[in-house]
Amino acid sequence: MSTIHIEPKKFSILAFIINLIIPLSFGAIGAFLTQVSVKTWYLTINKPSFNPPNWIFGPVWTCLYILMGISAYLVWQKKERIAHFPRTIAIYFIQLVLNLLWSFLFFYSHLIGAAFYEIIALLIAIIITASVFYKVDRTAGLLFIPYVAWVSFATVLTYTIYKLN
Repeated sequence: MSTIHIEPKKFSILAFIINLIIPLSFGAIGAFLTQVSVKTWYLTINKPSFNPPNWIFGPVWTCLYILMGISAYLVWQKKERIAHFPRTIAIYFIQLVLNLLWSFLFFYSHLIGAAFYEIIALLIAIIITASVFYKVDRTAGLLFIPYVAWVSFATVLTYTIYKLN
């Protein structure tokens, strides 16, 4: 009778850090695109009563980018077992690009209507990414739940700001 030997997952600090840096870098670029408008243009537009205070966005987004990075690392750990790993990573990067594009459209270009339609595409991309990640690693998919919730809220907020302006 043979015994089954299960090798524990090997933790790679370098891969973990890289997977954290990638979404945080997208977030940093988005923050750069928004910094001037948050202090000027955004203060002048009409916002709904449920608009959160400006100080909350930075910490929330930082947490979300960290969760994305952890999730991506969990998927990366299983890359040898994923038949279509490049496609999985492409899906992940599509949602990161769409995330950045929303900041560009809304804050940098002040195109609230375009940002609203774009955030719908972003939300769909996030849900697809979460689903694909869930199939690879349950925890990786579940780590996207706060992101889905926040962008769902941001979608309603963007729509309401669009209607008010």
